[in-house]
Amino acid sequence: MACRLKADELRAACDPSTLPFRSTEELSPLEAMIGQERALGATTFGIGMRNHGYNMFVLGEPATGKTRMMRRVLAAAAEREPTAPDVCYVHNFADPYRPVVLTIPAGRGAALRDEMLRLVEECKVRLPRAFEGEDFERRKSEILEALGKQQQQELARLEEAAHRVGFVVLRTPTGLGVAPAVDGRPLSHEEFAKLSGAEQAAITERGRSLEEQVEPTLRQLRQHEREAREAHQRLVRDVAAFATRQLIREIRERFAGIAPVERYLDQVEEDLIAHAEEFQAVEGKPALPFLPAPGAFLDRYRVNVLVDRSHDRGAPVALEVNPTHGNLLGRIEHRAHLGTLVTDFTLIRAGALHRANGGYLILEAKDVLRSFFAWESLKKALKSRSIRIEEPLEELRSLSAATLAPEPVPLSVKVILLGSPLLYYLLYNLDEDFRALFKVKVDFDDSFARTPETEVLYGRFVAGACREEGLRHFSAEAVARLVEHSGRQVSHQARMSARLGALLDLVREAAVAAEQQGHALVAAEDVEQAIQQKVQRANLIEERVARVIAEGTLLIATDGEATGQVNGISVLTTGDHSFGRPSRITVRTYAGQPGVVDIEREAKLGGPIHSKGVMILTGFLAGRYARERPLALSASIAFEQHYEEIEGDSASSAELYALLSSLSGIPLSQSIAVTGSVNQQGEIQPVGGINEKIEGFFDVCRARGLTGCQGVMIPEANGRHLMLKEEVVQAVRDEQFHIHAVGTVDEGLEILCGRPAGARGPDGTFPEGTVNAAVEQALARNIDRLRQLRMEPAR
Repeated sequence: MACRLKADELRAACDPSTLPFRSTEELSPLEAMIGQERALGATTFGIGMRNHGYNMFVLGEPATGKTRMMRRVLAAAAEREPTAPDVCYVHNFADPYRPVVLTIPAGRGAALRDEMLRLVEECKVRLPRAFEGEDFERRKSEILEALGKQQQQELARLEEAAHRVGFVVLRTPTGLGVAPAVDGRPLSHEEFAKLSGAEQAAITERGRSLEEQVEPTLRQLRQHEREAREAHQRLVRDVAAFATRQLIREIRERFAGIAPVERYLDQVEEDLIAHAEEFQAVEGKPALPFLPAPGAFLDRYRVNVLVDRSHDRGAPVALEVNPTHGNLLGRIEHRAHLGTLVTDFTLIRAGALHRANGGYLILEAKDVLRSFFAWESLKKALKSRSIRIEEPLEELRSLSAATLAPEPVPLSVKVILLGSPLLYYLLYNLDEDFRALFKVKVDFDDSFARTPETEVLYGRFVAGACREEGLRHFSAEAVARLVEHSGRQVSHQARMSARLGALLDLVREAAVAAEQQGHALVAAEDVEQAIQQKVQRANLIEERVARVIAEGTLLIATDGEATGQVNGISVLTTGDHSFGRPSRITVRTYAGQPGVVDIEREAKLGGPIHSKGVMILTGFLAGRYARERPLALSASIAFEQHYEEIEGDSASSAELYALLSSLSGIPLSQSIAVTGSVNQQGEIQPVGGINEKIEGFFDVCRARGLTGCQGVMIPEANGRHLMLKEEVVQAVRDEQFHIHAVGTVDEGLEILCGRPAGARGPDGTFPEGTVNAAVEQALARNIDRLRQLRMEPAR
């Protein structure tokens, strides 16, 4: 039933005396979120689920504290979990292009790196010294002497055999040879040619039999050389092993029980012994141009600590603000050398997944999707449960260069994506992998119930912000004003805004206002000043609209009556500021084929929801006035002086009132603006932006002078959404402005027309003198006109 709302119904005030504190200085800081039990429960569930695919997507409106709460909850959970291991890359002695990953207990990676550096430095001193010792030189000389004796014995046997048949053994650069000789002197070619044929044949025959003995001798000499070389290598290995065994043993003792390190040290020991003699060339030898530095091979013994958790306690919680492919999965860097780019395992760099491995990784969904190839790489890592460092689109290169292929790191991480509801539903519907990988939906509400407990929690949030940022504390009156403003932000008397980020901004600005005024505590007027200053910074467009209305450029009537004309109200949003703009809605009706022409739609200025609202008018008219006769009506509806797109159905009730006024000829009051949508049953439905709409028309009426007859007619269901400014509430209290709440079209007609709407009686007719009777009579006249036109002969 239509009613005029009282001043106390227009705003849910917060009485400071009901708050159990005088200032926020008495309150303890807020540790948990306010009113986000659903999100907190989903987060707890997601943390507890260790199965594959139970990553989380956190969705909600901006500034609701999603990131802050997730970091706090995850940090608390991470403290109770074991510390993740260190991750290192080391040289692969079997295949240098495939570095080996070592996963070892937290804090041991840096220790291993330092131990390996110390090992190399001590080897650089010990090994050259060991090879310069008397014992090594003596044993080396013995090997060489033994080799020399064996070679002399073999050569002596060969020379004796040659001497018996008149030949000598010749040593040439290509090996050993035999030649005929006279008195121990080899024959020249000329001397050999002077011999008779029989002598030459005999010498040749003896030489052929002797040459058959040369090859076994050469083979035996090579065997002796191999044995000597192997003996020398054994000597070097024994000396190197003796020099390094103690050093390696010390490292083994420090890392006993860590299997990956023990296997790695076995390989290091073998490689050190194999390259022991190269340490002699490290010190004191200058680097030559275009050649590697003498000690370059020592880099193979370094340890690249990819992730060092020496100072971590519990599982890691990482937040990556720039989630590119390289920042997520790591990268292989290069350095310039002699005009080209080279790399090795020491240039492998960690990504966010490495740092968060064993814990939690927080990402902004839009940033991941915006970065080239990052989303696909993230999904591949989660599906394969491993981190593979590689260049994006490597498989699309026509030419492939030899590069590193590091061993993948096993992945155990829970990824938390932050994003908007729209982004979540798009990914859920369009990406099958998303549904399989992000099974936990953490939904943040933008508001919560307003109770005495949540009002105190608001105060505790302010107390925490003041302590954390060194701001002046708030008085109870200031907190009460924040609570009221919070209700206005969500347009609800029984709820408060959960956008704590926006509240924090207001707290900072109010504290600055209090500092400028010299207040020890932030007062309610400081909060009000901060609110007004924020509005003033953003309401330039609103002031321009108000100015052109005051000048008469935009035609808006705030008193008198008019037929087929009503004041509607739309809401314009400019960034973070919204305001109501009154608009004149006019309707013209005439006899014709049934239909309502929406001029905005025909001009392509009306959105689909607005067009739907206009179409509903035809359904209402047909249901009420055309049950037994055709609807002989054509009408055109327009928003006058509206040049931007119109969307929404909140003006459909105003359009219906103007349509019925035009049909009936009964004028409508221009001192009352109308908002609300209508359905085909004639019920007035609630709309959004109700506070801005009321205040927009109020500002116009106040600028022209309040007459006591002006007001706004709203849907009855919107009563709980009223959080009007104090000046509007005061004007209603002084009976200078009125808010009418209606539930049906008939109730609205009676307020606007000042006469009964009329209900259909038992005889099926409306009472004489009512609005509905006038409308029905007008439609009947239209039918008569159309019938007469059809009966007249064509000229």
